[in-house]
Formats: sequence, C-alpha cells, structure tokens
Amino acid sequence: MTKDNAISYYKETVKKLKAFQYIAFLASWDSQTQAPKESFGLESEQLGLLSEMQYGIQTDPKFIEAINTLYEVRNELDDVLSHEIEVQHKEVEQVKKIPKEEFSEFSKLIAGAYPTWVEAKQKSDFSIFAPLLEKIIAYKKKETAWLATEDRKGYDVLLDMYEPGLTKEDCDRFFGVLKEKLVPFIKKVTSTELEGDFAFGDRAYPRRKQREFCEYLRDVLCFDKNRGLMMESEHPFTTNFGTDDIRITNHYYPNNFTSAVFSVIHETGHSLYELQCDRALNETLSGGGASMAMHESQSRFYENMIGRSRAFWEAHYAKLQYVFPEQLEDVDLDLFMKYINRTEISFVRTAADELTYPLHIMVRYDLEKEFIENDIPVEKLPELWNQKFEEYFGVTPPDDQNGILQDVHWCYGDIGYFPTYALGSAYAAQFFDSMNKDFDVYASLASGDTKEVNEWLKEKIHRFGSSKYPKEIIRYATGKDFDPNYYVDYLIKKYSAVYGIAD
Repeated sequence: MTKDNAISYYKETVKKLKAFQYIAFLASWDSQTQAPKESFGLESEQLGLLSEMQYGIQTDPKFIEAINTLYEVRNELDDVLSHEIEVQHKEVEQVKKIPKEEFSEFSKLIAGAYPTWVEAKQKSDFSIFAPLLEKIIAYKKKETAWLATEDRKGYDVLLDMYEPGLTKEDCDRFFGVLKEKLVPFIKKVTSTELEGDFAFGDRAYPRRKQREFCEYLRDVLCFDKNRGLMMESEHPFTTNFGTDDIRITNHYYPNNFTSAVFSVIHETGHSLYELQCDRALNETLSGGGASMAMHESQSRFYENMIGRSRAFWEAHYAKLQYVFPEQLEDVDLDLFMKYINRTEISFVRTAADELTYPLHIMVRYDLEKEFIENDIPVEKLPELWNQKFEEYFGVTPPDDQNGILQDVHWCYGDIGYFPTYALGSAYAAQFFDSMNKDFDVYASLASGDTKEVNEWLKEKIHRFGSSKYPKEIIRYATGKDFDPNYYVDYLIKKYSAVYGIAD
C-alpha cells in the first residue's frame, strides 16, 4: 500500500469509526439522563452488536495495513496526523490482543450496569452491585494480561489508558510528595477552628432557583449555549461529540446549594476544553482532551482557582444574593468566602473541599492496585475501603452510599481513572502559576466573565486537543516539565491564609 493510498483509506475508515462514536455518545447520554429503566436490556443488546461491528472495522486487515504503512513514514506526515498514527498504531496493536467475544460481552455488561449501580447507591447496599463489579474486575484483570508488555504490566496497563505513560511508580512518587507535605498540613488545618456561623448552607435552596443560577454561571464562563446543554443525572458529568455538541449534567440538593454551583463550574471547565479545540480536529481522532488528567486540570482550574476565588465572587455574589434573597440576606461576602473555602473531613469525594480532595483519590488508588494485582474477594471491598478511609481520614464511612458506592466510575470499567483527578489538580496549579506571569488573573475577573482566562487556555492548551501528548502541552504552556510542588505550595499558601496559620 502506497502512502497516498494509506492516507486515503485511513481517513475514510476514521469517518466510519466516528459514526460509531456518535452512536455511543448518544446512547451513553440517553442512558444517564432520560432513558426508561426497562429499556436497558434491549439497548445493551444493540450496543453489543454495534461494538462487534466497530471491532471489525478497527481490526480490518486493510485498515491495520494503512496504519502500519503510515507508521513507517510518520515523520513525513503533518504533525497532527503523525501523532495520531502513533497513537492509533499502539491502540490497534492492543485491540488485536483482545478477544472479540470477550470485548462484546464486556460492552453488553457495562451498557446495563448504570441502573444497577444507581439502585445499589440509593439503597446503600453494596451486595446489589457486587456481582456486576466482580465481572467488571475479572474482565479488567484479563485485559491487563492481554495488553501486558515487557515494560508495562498489571495496573500500569490501566493507568496508561487514561494518562499516557503513567505508571504505579509515577503515582507512588506523586502521592508520596502529597503524603509527606500535605497530610501533616491537613491535620494542622483541620484541628484549627474557622470562625463563622455557616448554618446558612443548610437552608432550603429551591432546585428551580439553583438551576437558574447555574445557567447564569455558564454565561459568566462564556460557554456558547448554542453548542451545549445541561440536564440532570445522579452523578454530574460532561460528554460531547466534537466541538459543537457538548452536554453536561448537574445534581441539585435542596440543602446543599454549593454542590450544584461548583459542579456546574467544574463541568463547564471540561466543556470549555472541548469547545475551544481546533475545529479542524473534528474530522480526525485527535479532538478532545489530551488525557484524562489534562481534562481534569481544566475542570479543577475553573472550579477551584477561579470559582473559589474572592475576585470571582466580588463580581457575582450580588447575583447569588438576588436569586436567594431569603437564604443569603444576612450573609456577607467574607462569611461566604470562608464557607466555600473551609476544609473538613468528609466522606464523599465530590463534596470534598479542595485541600482534602487528594486524600479521597489515595483511597481509591490504593484499593484499585489491590484488587487488580491481588486476589481480593469483591465482598471484602467495602471493608477494605473503610480501613483505607480510616487510615487517611481518621473516620469510618457510616454506610456504603457514603463509602464504596459513591462513585459511578467502576460500573463503566473505568479502573485506573481516579489518579488522574489528583494529577489534574496538580497540573492546574502549575498552569495557574504560568498564567499569572502573563497577566493578573484575578484582576481580569472584575470584567464579570472569564474571557481573558479562556483565551489563554485556548492558546496554550485547548486548541491542541489530543494532537500532542500531555507532557508536550505542559511544557509548551508553562515552559517546564510537570512539578507537583506547584500544587503543594498553592494549597499551603491558600489555606494558611484562610485559616490564619503562620508558615
């Protein structure tokens, strides 16, 4: 096959693969937002058949030949196609190692797993979800065996799926820095009382009003609503197809209004990454975020560096009080800022404050390593979860809903994903440091929106989509390789000020 023929065949096949991606995108969105409960059995069968068809295209000998041909001449291709071929060559080699029947059965399994997880969580009963999780873990363990290489085995195989090149050694080193420097600081902070009456946070905040304010915040963050929408789900998430169909969900708790507020900022951060990718990448397999950690860096940046800053709320707190006059009329900005930046030991990751958040990821990271690389009975996992939680937080979750069942990720087989959350927060701190060298970030928020912030991120990060590796983008955006100390220094400086703790 000549290079020109290979390019032509490759691009035609990519169009077909993107059609399957579109169907999967719509089916996933539907299943988590509005599909009737009884529909999942039939839908999972159809998705299983579609996954077989997609598998056939991905493993078609002619497509593989085209990729192999282009891989050999990748230095002669444009930068985007060269990077994409390198990634696709790796993925095709992996797909060939996965038995077709196993792949199809797993696709059916996870297609119908979500409602079972929801039922288990709502009833706080791990035994409802345990049989499914046992099958999911069994498949992922087989997957690590199929995809193992001389350099990458066991849990490392799964980590690499979400953050290219990431290993247990990298994670152990990263979390080691956090444990050494942050854990003692967190103990010091959580033993310090933050003065203020925060009872207003438990007042009743109507869901309709919460939705109204969250829509306002999407405008503040300059999201183009002609290219995206927001609905509700049990667990907030972002999904998209290209740059022009980006959908998020939120969840509204009547007595915890800040959950929805920071969820919408977080998910819109994800959305802006997709929105601001180069549109030319829509025709390729190089759109979207460069990795899960890179994607999380954007959501955590907007949620924490921007959304929890005083500069942001100086511009928007009056609007919040206008939407909730009875609930916030006696709450000044100083008290509100303390409330949204307070830190405390909590059971639920998504409700955790910025400082203690990485400890929640450590629990999951340790547990995933254990059940992937060792023979751990699934029924033992709640007990192990509670032991790890006690080790890091000093308290034990009261039930499964607030413990092992709180996250949706495992029901989709997303094992190896969690470390990217903490890694993304650390990337965000390094980006924030570099952004401030180019302009005063907080001063820019006085304009009432995040336009200047968005433009910097578009130029430095977003426009590249996944056409470069994360390490390349970090180096381009900051001029340096990743350094977790930016994250540690940021947290210690911020919370020392919030709690009046001397350095």
